[in-house]
Amino acid sequence: MISGFENLQLATIILVIVAGFAAGWVDAVVGGGGLIQLPVMLMIPGITPVQALATNKMGSIFGTTTSAVTYYRRVGPDLKTAIPMAVVALGGSFGGAVLAAHLPQSVFKPIIVAALIAVAVFTALKPNVGELTALRHTGHRHYVLACIIGAVIGFYDGLIGPGTGSFLIIALVTLMGYAFLEASAKAKIVNMATNVGALLFFLPHGSLLWGVGLLLGGANMAGGYLGARTAVRQGSGFIRIVFLLVVGVLIVKLGFDVWNENFAHR
Repeated sequence: MISGFENLQLATIILVIVAGFAAGWVDAVVGGGGLIQLPVMLMIPGITPVQALATNKMGSIFGTTTSAVTYYRRVGPDLKTAIPMAVVALGGSFGGAVLAAHLPQSVFKPIIVAALIAVAVFTALKPNVGELTALRHTGHRHYVLACIIGAVIGFYDGLIGPGTGSFLIIALVTLMGYAFLEASAKAKIVNMATNVGALLFFLPHGSLLWGVGLLLGGANMAGGYLGARTAVRQGSGFIRIVFLLVVGVLIVKLGFDVWNENFAHR
């Protein structure tokens, strides 16, 4: 069993803990914690990209599970919607992880940047969106739409990953009519499943650094617990503000990746 601690200095271990805590907090509120966590994983000496992705997913599972339980106890999201959505998302995430091994992610990043810009503009120009839950669909159509969202965003998480929680929240708010707080609670349950789906693909390949993953997971749990409690206490207005900030960072980060991969070296 490879722990990943073999070449780690104390400063790197501290950085992993701080990144895990911060990522857990951000992920619990609006998603997007991978933006903090994954780059730190890639800084570990001798780690491969696949090991970084797998270990990142392992750490994230601890945080998303903790925040999902915290949200459930304090918000009580409708599990009749969240559970089927999560099951479909798990399958989608596994499929995305399989495809990620064969396709360059640079193909998809420009599309994701355009989608994020549209999401940010829409949310900024519609200040009342997500204040209160007002479902747009009922009955069979409600559950079908929830499962479609779970499948598509689950697939995205397995394939690329950054901003999965944010995409889940905005889909639940704009397409289904949930308030930001209720959407965040459901998103954590679904995001937990997408992390499991991707990890099921990575496990047989022996890519996990178990020691680093457990350390990261502990920090993620603490951040996820605090983030979920903060979001519940501050409400949908606070989540909306943090959501816009995280989406802005996502746009800059992925936009920089697109520039580097397509234009910087010409």
